[in-house]
Amino acid sequence: MSTLEKAEKVEKEEVAEGYRAGRTLPLRVELVRQLKRRRTLIMFGVLAALPFILAIAFQVGGEPGDGNDRVNLMDTATASGANFAAVNLFASAGFLLVVPVALFCGDTVASEASWSSLRYLLAAPVPRARLLWSKLVVGLTLSLAAMVLLPVIALAVGTVAYGWGPLQLPVGGTLPSGDAARLLLIVMAYIFVSQFVTAGLAFWLSTRTDAPLGAVGGAVGLTIIGSVLDEVTALGDWRDFIPAHWQYAWLDVIQPDPDYSEMIQGTAISVTYALVLFALAFRGFARKDVVS
Repeated sequence: MSTLEKAEKVEKEEVAEGYRAGRTLPLRVELVRQLKRRRTLIMFGVLAALPFILAIAFQVGGEPGDGNDRVNLMDTATASGANFAAVNLFASAGFLLVVPVALFCGDTVASEASWSSLRYLLAAPVPRARLLWSKLVVGLTLSLAAMVLLPVIALAVGTVAYGWGPLQLPVGGTLPSGDAARLLLIVMAYIFVSQFVTAGLAFWLSTRTDAPLGAVGGAVGLTIIGSVLDEVTALGDWRDFIPAHWQYAWLDVIQPDPDYSEMIQGTAISVTYALVLFALAFRGFARKDVVS
């Protein structure tokens, strides 16, 4: 029996009166801790700055689509605030939004190990499953906040710069402002769910290493590899099992006749991979000999 197992056995035998495992490491406490960290503030700052950078780029470089024979979503960026918000999501979904998800879910456990504070949390005693649950919920909450922050600021910046109006569709036609707002909410929700695989990879790696950069970088790297593999057309139908294959499925709903079929498939693939990765994280951490 290892030293850690002996300590856990003693903890079970000598539990203080009034101790409740479910009350240890409250979500509110963990959320406040993570919000105060510099990396959280920097990440939110970068996401908040993107709409301003794009607006300046359009102001300096001229109207999007100039010299283009093809009409796409990017070409409608200055049509209204709703279009500008949609373009920001399109520009950032492939990579930029991957980074905060990997950061918030990959840094959370590994950083405690790198600070040598993980063993003290477990000795508090905080049950391992409770610790991981708190870390995961807070990591996903911050990831969701990042997904919401970008389009909300983009909508505000776009409305000031280009006015409030209907969503202009790339293929022609418009959607009323109310329908456009509902559509943007659906798109944000899908992009968040599509990032579950990155969150699962980052969280699993975070329980396997004491190096936060390794967990975050590993998750980002594997996500990029998935995107590269999706470009290999020789893989044929095998690409359907690559999560990156479905990351832009939400573009099918920005049409006169929205099609949700690919979004449903993408959601199923993402959730399935994520559940497996989260389960591996909890199972592996339950058996891990924590020494840092």
